[in-house]
Parts: sequence; C-alpha cells; structure tokens
Amino acid sequence: MTTQADLASPAPSEKPEEAMTTTASRTPAVDPKLVTELVDQARTNGIAIDGENGLLAELTKLVVESALEGELTDHLGYDKHERGASAGGNARNGTRTKTVATKGGPVGIDVPRDRAGTFEPVIVKKRQRRLGSIEDVVLSLSARGMTHGDIAAHLADVYGAQVSKTTITTITDKVLDGMHEWQNRPLDPVYPVIFIDAIHVKVRDGQVANRPIYVALAVTTEGNRDILGLWCGDGGEGAKYWLQVLTEIKNRGVEDILMLVCDGLKGLPDSVAAVWPETIVQTCVVHLMRNSFKYASRADWDAISRGLKPVYQAATVAEAEDRFLDFQEAWGTKYPAIVRLWENAWAEFTPFLRFDREIRRIVCTTNAIESVNARIRKAVKARGHFPNEQAALKCVYMAVMALDPTGKGRARWTQRWKQALNAFDMTFDGRLSAHAN
Repeated sequence: MTTQADLASPAPSEKPEEAMTTTASRTPAVDPKLVTELVDQARTNGIAIDGENGLLAELTKLVVESALEGELTDHLGYDKHERGASAGGNARNGTRTKTVATKGGPVGIDVPRDRAGTFEPVIVKKRQRRLGSIEDVVLSLSARGMTHGDIAAHLADVYGAQVSKTTITTITDKVLDGMHEWQNRPLDPVYPVIFIDAIHVKVRDGQVANRPIYVALAVTTEGNRDILGLWCGDGGEGAKYWLQVLTEIKNRGVEDILMLVCDGLKGLPDSVAAVWPETIVQTCVVHLMRNSFKYASRADWDAISRGLKPVYQAATVAEAEDRFLDFQEAWGTKYPAIVRLWENAWAEFTPFLRFDREIRRIVCTTNAIESVNARIRKAVKARGHFPNEQAALKCVYMAVMALDPTGKGRARWTQRWKQALNAFDMTFDGRLSAHAN
C-alpha cells in the first residue's frame, strides 16, 4: 500500500543523489551519436529507415548475426579467426543463409555452422522462420478476434511477412498446454459470489450445430475477478451439464459459495443445491429485463423498464409484490408472457431483496459476466464457426486471457467490490472470513 511517506518529496540534500541515480539508470544501450550518424548515412545513401532492406532490417541482421557468432564461439571454445580448434576437434564450417520474419519485415541472415553439426543456436533456432515478436503479434491479434486469414493479410501488409494459415494455427496451438493447466488449477475454498452463463458457438462436427460454452466467473475474497474455467457442452444449455461443471469446481477445492447468480435456467437451483446446499441462487436482474424485452414491442421498452424498476428496487419483498401487481395491471393484458416470466422466476428473483443495499446494488446494476461475454462474442462472431470443440475453446480462452492487459480494469473492479464484500461477510454470518482463514 502506498502511504503519505512514500509520496513525500525527498529532502533537498537527497535530490542530487536521486537525480544521479535516475540518470545512471537511464543510460542508453546504444550511443545516441552513433544512431544519429547511421540515420544520416542512410538518408544520404537513399536507404529507407524501415521496410525490406531498410536500415532497421540491416541493423537487425547485424545484431542477430553477431549474437549467433557469439553463441558459436561459446560452443566451440575459441573466437573466430583464432588459430586451432576446440578440444573435441570441432571447428567453424561456414554459414547458411535463411530469411526470418520480424516486425520490421523479412530479414536475411547468415547462420554459422560447425563441422560436427552439434551447434544448436538459441536466438534463432534451427527451422525457426520467425523471431519471437511475430508470434506475439499473432497471439495478440487472434485473442482480439481476428481470423487466421485476416492475421495473415495483416502480417503481409504491415510487416511484409508471408505467414500461412497453417503456420498461424501452429502458433496459436501453443496456448493449449497453458489452457489445460489453467482449466485444472486449484481454486479458493470460498467465493462470495459466482456468475454463470453460457455462450453459444457454431461447431462443424459433421454438420454445423450450436454448442454452448459454459463460463463461470467468481469474485474472490479480495474483490478480484477470477474466471474459474470454460467448458464446451453438447446441445443446448442444460441444468444437468451445469451440475457436472459445478461438481468439477467443487472438486478443485471450492468448499462454499455464498451466492450464485444465473439467468434463471430451469432446474439450475436443484443442481446448485446438490453441490452446495447453503448457496443462494439469485436470478440475474439484467437477464430478466433483457428476456422481458423479447416479448415486447421496441416502442414499449422504455415504459416497461420504468414499470419494472420499482419491483427490483423495492425495500422489501412485500413491497416488490405490490409493485409487481401494479405492473401486471398495466401490462398484463398486452404482454402476458412478461408477467409469466417474472412469476416463474420470482422464487429466485426475491432473495437479494432481503440483503444489504451493497449486495443488492451489485446484483441489480452490475451484471459482472456481461463484459466477459461481450469480448467472447466479438471473438466468436469474427470466426463464424469452428472445425471442432478444441478450436472453439482455444478461441474463447485466448479472448478471456486478453481481457485486461493493462491491469486498470482489475483495479477498478477491486475497488467497486470492497463495500459489497463487507456486506456479504456480515449477512452470511462470517462464512466468508471463516473459510478465508
């Protein structure tokens, strides 16, 4: 934690020393005068700064080749042009030319060889055709929803690198090991609230069919967001499959969940009770509102929203029932399906009305999983459909891992949940702190 003492200005006597330390730590790795001379020389000779055969490409070639020569020197035990050979009789054996793709475009390099064929370069490995930065670009673009064809075109346009769709698939497949480890990691013993939902994707398994991707997002006892896992089901979203998912979550170490927020799927409360009997199942108010609009004309959405707002903002369950009767009188004749929707969900809608306003505010106004779903839908929509289940899960996993690269969202999320976490611990008789300890 940052304190006032941490932010205090240093004493006047300390400033010169601090300035010297800062200056020393920022000493450039390359002499700026040398860089200026190289740029001026390139312009004089009509050489472009970037692009193929540009100054950056030439510098990359020199740096990489110098590093490779250093690796071979370490391997052989003597410098280039030095008389004699290594103790094992091995020696340099010329070079071979290869072209590697970099952010600055394709670069041709001369890779040194040894007579025994035992040299294994590190900076550019055997059969490697791309420097690591290109792979980072591929993974980043894929995580943001670009198709493999779009990524190939982007690399060709921006970096001048010809990368096939097969190669891009090979690069993205490297995340599978990490995905498996992430999916099976141990979890915390208790979570104050878990939001669950399913995203439907199209998978080509004989014929194209909709398959649900199950997502479970938890709020930790520190107020951080933690996606517990991703699961690909078959057919439509169902309570039976959710029972398997929740059982797996329990087997990974989750002993208790105070509240589980869902979209009102039929049979889900029974599945939750079978795994955690004391967990309260709460229907997500945002889902209820959205499902209500499905039965109404667009012109009536605002009026329906105003009519339902007093229901979920009521101070007590009795008041909510009275306000719902008012809504039923106003809209029941025109939209009986909306009334039936709320009546069927009433038992799972009302629990949060008994709780502290901080818990109610979170459940009512913050549909925590929707931001995750929006990113997933964006990535899935760009792909259209997937050849198999693993490809679909890989796409969703990469989208999830790229949710908050700067960490700013994590900080806002944690701050927003602090008051609610205190309310949870008080309301649920210390179950939260008991498991945390």
